[in-house]
Amino acid sequence: MRPKTDFSTEKRGRQRRFALHGQGASRLAWMAMAGLAWLASGGCRQLAGPTQLSTVPAAPPSLAVVDHDRMTTAVATTHPSDSLPAPAATIAPRVPAISGAPATTHPRLDPFGDMVLPSSSLSSTAPPASGAEIGVYRPGDMTIYRGQSPSGYPVPGVSGDGTVQPVQFTAPGPSNPFLPPPPSAGILPGMTDPAGLLSNAPSVPLNVNVAETRTGRFMFGAGVNSDFGVTGQISIDERNFDIWRPPTSWDDLWSGRAWRGGGQALRIEAVPGSQVQRYMISLSEPYLYDTNVSLNLSGYFFDRRYDDWDEQRLGGRVALGYRLTPDLSASAALRMENVNIHDPSLLIPQLVDVLGDNSLFSGRFTLAHDTRDMPFFPTEGHYIELAYEQVFGTFSYPRFEAELRKYFLMHERPDGSGRHTLAYSFRLGISGEETPIFENYFAGGFSTMRGFDYRGASPVDSGVQVGGRFRFLGSAEYLFPLTASDAVKGVLFVDYGTVEETVSIKSDAFRVAPGFGLRIAIPALGPAPLALDLAFPVSHENTDDIQNFSFYFGAGRS
Repeated sequence: MRPKTDFSTEKRGRQRRFALHGQGASRLAWMAMAGLAWLASGGCRQLAGPTQLSTVPAAPPSLAVVDHDRMTTAVATTHPSDSLPAPAATIAPRVPAISGAPATTHPRLDPFGDMVLPSSSLSSTAPPASGAEIGVYRPGDMTIYRGQSPSGYPVPGVSGDGTVQPVQFTAPGPSNPFLPPPPSAGILPGMTDPAGLLSNAPSVPLNVNVAETRTGRFMFGAGVNSDFGVTGQISIDERNFDIWRPPTSWDDLWSGRAWRGGGQALRIEAVPGSQVQRYMISLSEPYLYDTNVSLNLSGYFFDRRYDDWDEQRLGGRVALGYRLTPDLSASAALRMENVNIHDPSLLIPQLVDVLGDNSLFSGRFTLAHDTRDMPFFPTEGHYIELAYEQVFGTFSYPRFEAELRKYFLMHERPDGSGRHTLAYSFRLGISGEETPIFENYFAGGFSTMRGFDYRGASPVDSGVQVGGRFRFLGSAEYLFPLTASDAVKGVLFVDYGTVEETVSIKSDAFRVAPGFGLRIAIPALGPAPLALDLAFPVSHENTDDIQNFSFYFGAGRS
């Protein structure tokens, strides 16, 4: 069991502190005498800056110290060898240095409010293998733990019952400039070695044994939304696939060694539905030939029943990606596709030109900059994407697209929950004059412009939604929690924009639809929340199809 902090015991066992900030010669003289007596006892702890003194017994063989208020690390180390005296415990810059740090054999708080625990009382003294700095540690080296301030306010790393939690080492960087440089071999952050004792001390290699987690997943589920109707989903995901490791025996298959261990990602997905069907297989190699280049291969079949025609797509895609910086990435992709158009509702010229099979081949280059704190429901950062595509085959045309999404964290609770997020987004698309009707831009529906039926905010010709070569869509949204658990959130939004047959923006066809909605998280049904939105178009075209209510609901199990 992990040790619990008994602050009542700590208070009884702690001797009185003295602060040298009083006035009067008698007080200074009395405190000086007490300090001399304390120095003579061998229990001195000298602090620079505003001085506070604390008398404590001699140190045990090892102890753990944490500085929770100052983004720095205090480390005290002793060694079993009698020939190696214990080095000083220090705290990295931003606070006064502490030297000659003794400690009690019971949990207590040092003058700065940091918890000091004997290492012998901890269940484990090895830092976590995941996300921690792994190096050479000597016998007696300490585990660093977070403490709790004397005021009683909780701090990260300590649960409500006082249970102490381990803290991983964090590398210095722009996000935390107060941390010291990475430690050299054998020396932990914050340690000093003025006499060269640590560098000459015998070292012990640290063996870290880890067990591989589950990397495969089989999932099935169902969903319904206002854009695609009712859909089912069956998928197989393997995040440690190895295409070059086929089975060599039945034991390889039964034990799970076959096709695994290469770090590749394999996904097989089947999505049957009432209005749309999609079947796909994809393979991703994140480090092609041990380089920073990624490879993605995919093949798919897509079938969609629109109001004015039915469409089937059979094709494949090859993409190469490269991460230029941690936030900036570039990719190049080739697409090969056969598009079949059939069952038109009305024979207009745009549909007559594309009936039957159409072959499309394209090359696409994409540049993306992503600083979001998380890809799913981000609260900070931005996502910018610029893409250019050249299509040839039955039809030849260029296409340029740009997207911007920006997120602002407006408010959060002290523990980081209850986040209020302001977000806005823009999408711009321009396509060439020979763009076929099935490649035009459309708007309307949950994913593009709420308050309208699916594709209901698009240009119309003789009652047929034909879309356009130009698209400009924007949205502003404010998301806020309605419950303490963040399970239910409210949203206020306004969607706006237009789709035009030519590259222009017409004021009389510009759509604006403000509204509000709910996001209800149901963990048992999967990561995507139940989304309910109600929008009221205040500006729209006469031919638009209004649909005030839109929703999304999905459930999945793995």
